[in-house]
Amino acid sequence: MDGIVTEVAVGVKRGSDELLSGSVLNSPNSNMSGMVVTANGNDSKKFKGEDKMDGAPSRVLHIRKLPGEVTETEVIALGLPFGKVTNILMLKGKNQAFLELATEEAAITMVNYYSAVTPHLRNQPIYIQYSNHKELKTDNTLNQRAQVVLQAVTAVQTANTPLSGTTVSESAVTPAQSPVLRIIIDNMYYPVTLDVLHQIFSKFGAVLKIITFTKNNQFQALLQYGDPVNAQQAKLALDGQNIYNACCTLRIDFSKLVNLNVKYNNDKSRDYTRPDLPSGDGQPAIDPAIAAAFAKETSLLAVPGALSPLAIPNAAAAAAAAAAGRVGMPGVSAGGNTVLLVSNLNEEMVTPQSLFTLFGVYGDVQRVKILYNKKDSALIQMADGNQSQLAMNHLNGQKMYGKIIRVTLSKHQTVQLPREGLDDQGLTKDFGNSPLHRFKKPGSKNFQNIFPPSATLHLSNIPPSVAEEDLRTLFANTGGTVKAFKFFQDHKMALLQMATVEEAIQALIDLHNYNLGENHHLRVSFSKSTI
Repeated sequence: MDGIVTEVAVGVKRGSDELLSGSVLNSPNSNMSGMVVTANGNDSKKFKGEDKMDGAPSRVLHIRKLPGEVTETEVIALGLPFGKVTNILMLKGKNQAFLELATEEAAITMVNYYSAVTPHLRNQPIYIQYSNHKELKTDNTLNQRAQVVLQAVTAVQTANTPLSGTTVSESAVTPAQSPVLRIIIDNMYYPVTLDVLHQIFSKFGAVLKIITFTKNNQFQALLQYGDPVNAQQAKLALDGQNIYNACCTLRIDFSKLVNLNVKYNNDKSRDYTRPDLPSGDGQPAIDPAIAAAFAKETSLLAVPGALSPLAIPNAAAAAAAAAAGRVGMPGVSAGGNTVLLVSNLNEEMVTPQSLFTLFGVYGDVQRVKILYNKKDSALIQMADGNQSQLAMNHLNGQKMYGKIIRVTLSKHQTVQLPREGLDDQGLTKDFGNSPLHRFKKPGSKNFQNIFPPSATLHLSNIPPSVAEEDLRTLFANTGGTVKAFKFFQDHKMALLQMATVEEAIQALIDLHNYNLGENHHLRVSFSKSTI
């Protein structure tokens, strides 16, 4: 650490043996020579030796490209789903921060998750990587605001209190009710998994069992507490609340059942009192790593200033969803911008229909306009802000017709249709009434099967007469190589793996809704599985 100089409040410069104030990052292999930290916490920090993306794992994470007005609470909330946050240092003038987690394991989980799902703060993408430093040493008097926030968060983390803003009077609790709650989720724009429910409802007491199922096209769950009082408190606090901003609304009633009989521990049902239960035939067993992650101290917290209505950091719910193999996005209000600007398109090849098909994987595309004066760019209007955010997160940087496309939120509120009688060469198309929208039905299973573009495709609605060879030939004709194929047991669905993600994107554009005969139109989506 030779050569680090700290400027203390009175302006006296001291050598590295006397680093008593200022904020210093501690590391045996530090390359931070030339860092100057001022004791008054202003923005004149000279910061050299930026951390490298491929650094060795560390429990200290370096966060870059933060929006200028971002608060300590928002940065801490990024780390909470993964474990205890033990320290934070904001470098506001540099739009950077250092976040220290309690364990290296928690930091690795966090980096892995956010490498798959770009984190956003205030609608701006930010970047997270391992720091070269193994520990964060901060002077609490200088880093006072951050320490106050951390203490508040830790207090919530350790106290098993209801979520903030929920006061339950003793008289309102009538133990005569059942300990089992029936939960229905409305407006399910993001997948809600058994683990997400466990995280939320555990705030009110020990959750013993959960069973999830789809009924009348709606995702539902039965959840059993050890004590009816806990069920009453959870119902009072959570009924009508949203899990993510503006969607996934909880509707909660008491069940007529007083005890749940769980036969299998998997992603559909769980008995937390009996970890020895089998996963069940054909059911995916719960990954031990996921089970371990949820056993850790990752309770969802009521963090001051957190963005979502349940006061759960959006990242926490997203991480819970991701850990169960789904990818949920940090919540964006459904009233957010619905129009995307897509640029660097292959103007020779792209059509409104091809954009409708690809972007339709992540939401219901309403209108598409390829720009008349700039045919390598297009405006795409989604059904709501959640869908536009989802499409942007998943498709920005992907290859379409050989070119890496850029997807950003547009300043336009709607896509204008051409005036009647005006020929715009078919560059604008209205898909508002398309029968091909995947997410029209509330609670549709499609909400639970939204995955990033991948080389493996999920095929469904295959008629009995179509064989593996037919499908291999069909997909090879899109210009790619079919690497692997596997029918599901009923032969109505299959997994098919192309050589690259780009080839899979091309195949999906060409063959989703392809007529296979016998009134069967092929449905194609990206899969999280590999063959």
